[in-house]
Amino acid sequence: MKKVGIVMGSDSDLPVIKKATDVLKEFEIPFEVHVYSAHRTPEQARDFSMNARANGFGVIIAAAGMAAHLAGAIAANTTLPVIGIPCKSSVLDGMDALLSTVMMPPGIPVATVGIDGGKNAALLAAEILAASDDELAAALDRKRVSDAEAVLKKDEGILERI
Repeated sequence: MKKVGIVMGSDSDLPVIKKATDVLKEFEIPFEVHVYSAHRTPEQARDFSMNARANGFGVIIAAAGMAAHLAGAIAANTTLPVIGIPCKSSVLDGMDALLSTVMMPPGIPVATVGIDGGKNAALLAAEILAASDDELAAALDRKRVSDAEAVLKKDEGILERI
């Protein structure tokens, strides 16, 4: 199975990344995590993304706050799918990161999840890998069924709580 590469712009993004790694562990998807900044360590970010395919990665998750150029910088140097996670900051509550991540120029796409959306980023990465992995696809199907059952169980007792 291909690995998921996870890059965060700062270790302050670790709580968001932890949500992603928990999901990847649940599905037994191998991953690596690195701290590379689009602005402070551009050479390392570039080298990572340029060599990601050769190093066994199938998808990359990039999390950053504020200017949030990391996902775009990674995507500019690979044709692997890149999923951006805009991270909430103290200044604009993550809206700056969301807009910086989602507004990519034509030709350099970045899939973007919601602010602090580590869990959805990992699920999207799993779905991308599952396109060529029937066992992983079946595990994702089972999770969807389990999640639906959990919601319906909550529905059963909701009137009693009102």
